[in-house]
Amino acid sequence: MASSSHGDQMRIVATQFCSDDQTLIAHIRKTMTIMKEIAVEFEKHNESDKVKELEEAVLELADLSEDSVHLSSAVQAIANGYQPKEEVVNNFRKLLEDEVSKLKGQYTTSDPNSNPLVRQFKEAVWKVHHEGQPMPGEEQEDIVMTSTQSSILNMTCPLTGKPVTELEEPVRSVECKHIYEKRIIMQYIKSSNRCPISGCPKKLRADRVVQDALLLIEIEELRKVNKETEVEDFTLLNEDD
Repeated sequence: MASSSHGDQMRIVATQFCSDDQTLIAHIRKTMTIMKEIAVEFEKHNESDKVKELEEAVLELADLSEDSVHLSSAVQAIANGYQPKEEVVNNFRKLLEDEVSKLKGQYTTSDPNSNPLVRQFKEAVWKVHHEGQPMPGEEQEDIVMTSTQSSILNMTCPLTGKPVTELEEPVRSVECKHIYEKRIIMQYIKSSNRCPISGCPKKLRADRVVQDALLLIEIEELRKVNKETEVEDFTLLNEDD
């Protein structure tokens, strides 16, 4: 009973921590969006030094956001897989550091443009004076709208067929980053440990399928983009009529 109680307490604390972390990340992303808008105004007035300062600040915030996501995922993974062992209690900090390092090794990239908000910042500034032209180092066909880019790899749950924007309790695999409905994927894992996404070779563990701090934020951003797209499509249809 005591060990079960300790495990429950760890999961409660982890959930609260991740909720707080999610709030922090949301504020960071809003700040990066505001900085992008300010940089565009500076670029219009050819104040390139100020644009550069903002870009450097955006890169720092992107790193902070990424570190926060890794920390949140690591805390949840450890809490979900908690076993009442003495080494877990005595070496919790090392366990956390090792888990964060593992996540950074898997998902951190040296390319700052891999962060959608960094990419959006640079594109917005570039378009002020180069509308319709590819950014340096890109071909014309490589230009894409990045306002919808995020870390969401699958737009529907492979087990329920529901769009991720309609899932009741979405969770994401720490290993492969695919998203599922929690209740359904936990049932699935009892009989199979292979990711149900076609072609994905990763194996799933219940303690490593979590609601990381960025997931709900990205899903909400996706909802907003979908609504904006629906409005644009409706407007175009009315114009055609």
